[in-house]
Amino acid sequence: MHNDRRLIQMVLQQGSCDTSYFLTGKARFRINVFSQRGNYSIVMRKLETLIPSIDDLKLPEPFRKMTKEKNGLVLVSGPTGVGKTTSLAALLREFNETRPIHIITLEDPVEFVHPNVKATFNQRELGTDFDTFANGLRAAVRQAPNVILVGEMRDRETVELALKASETGHLVLSTVHTVDAGQTVHRILGMFDQEEEKQIRQRLADTVRWIVGQRLLPKVGGGRIAVHDILGNNIRTRESILTGESEGKTFYEIQEASVPFGMQTFDQAIVKVYSQGLITQETAELYASRKAIVQRGIDKIKQSRGEKTTDIQGLTLDSGYARTVKKK
Repeated sequence: MHNDRRLIQMVLQQGSCDTSYFLTGKARFRINVFSQRGNYSIVMRKLETLIPSIDDLKLPEPFRKMTKEKNGLVLVSGPTGVGKTTSLAALLREFNETRPIHIITLEDPVEFVHPNVKATFNQRELGTDFDTFANGLRAAVRQAPNVILVGEMRDRETVELALKASETGHLVLSTVHTVDAGQTVHRILGMFDQEEEKQIRQRLADTVRWIVGQRLLPKVGGGRIAVHDILGNNIRTRESILTGESEGKTFYEIQEASVPFGMQTFDQAIVKVYSQGLITQETAELYASRKAIVQRGIDKIKQSRGEKTTDIQGLTLDSGYARTVKKK
């Protein structure tokens, strides 16, 4: 904890703290120190020193489209530990290698250290360089950035300021702890009062560019593979954000029907990686959003391969049934 008074105070008052730690030239770690049963525990997650590219991570094509955006909101959702920060780091690397722009990151803690290639980076760490995400974001708008990365949208004030920044010509990237793209919209709306809902829906419809959900699935033969749930901004998406989801106009159905535009559901992504032999049927069904849809997709793939789609065997027509009925 580097004898940091703020971190010590957080551990004593709140019971835990986040920080980073590095061994020069060897490794960097993301750290959480917490109290349990009167003792202290520590979780250390090793961070990669090399920043991966979009190609390295095999991210879908919409990630390249995101680098062409000039303003608005790009959100990556998913639970802790699925690689949201890594995907955003790959996105920032693409910006860095292709566009001469100013990028400000607000992180807790700084995970990937970006060198200045074409872009200019200013990476600020919570606690050391700013006290809250909201205050850091408020200051960032005055620091002439083109792109702002907010480590996490934790509260209403941060979301409000992120919306304001995206409305004033900045591209804002951030993460949200939700299970898929549709729920991300509901989570943001849920942070505001009911009387503000109409206005927030309008602002979201105007500013959201892409929402990407991410899950890590165990691969056949070891390792993990990322699958993505992608919601882009088109007329149908905008309408569903403005008026709410309805029959035939759910975010899931919009994603399902908009594959030519780069959108997809988790279920479509899962069926795709299953067809490539990268995951088992059990894994596909376990991580599915709608199990029946994934099962139908798997059955179609099996049929095309000439494989059996059911374990049921030995079914025959009971030819004697009609005769016994007549006798009665």
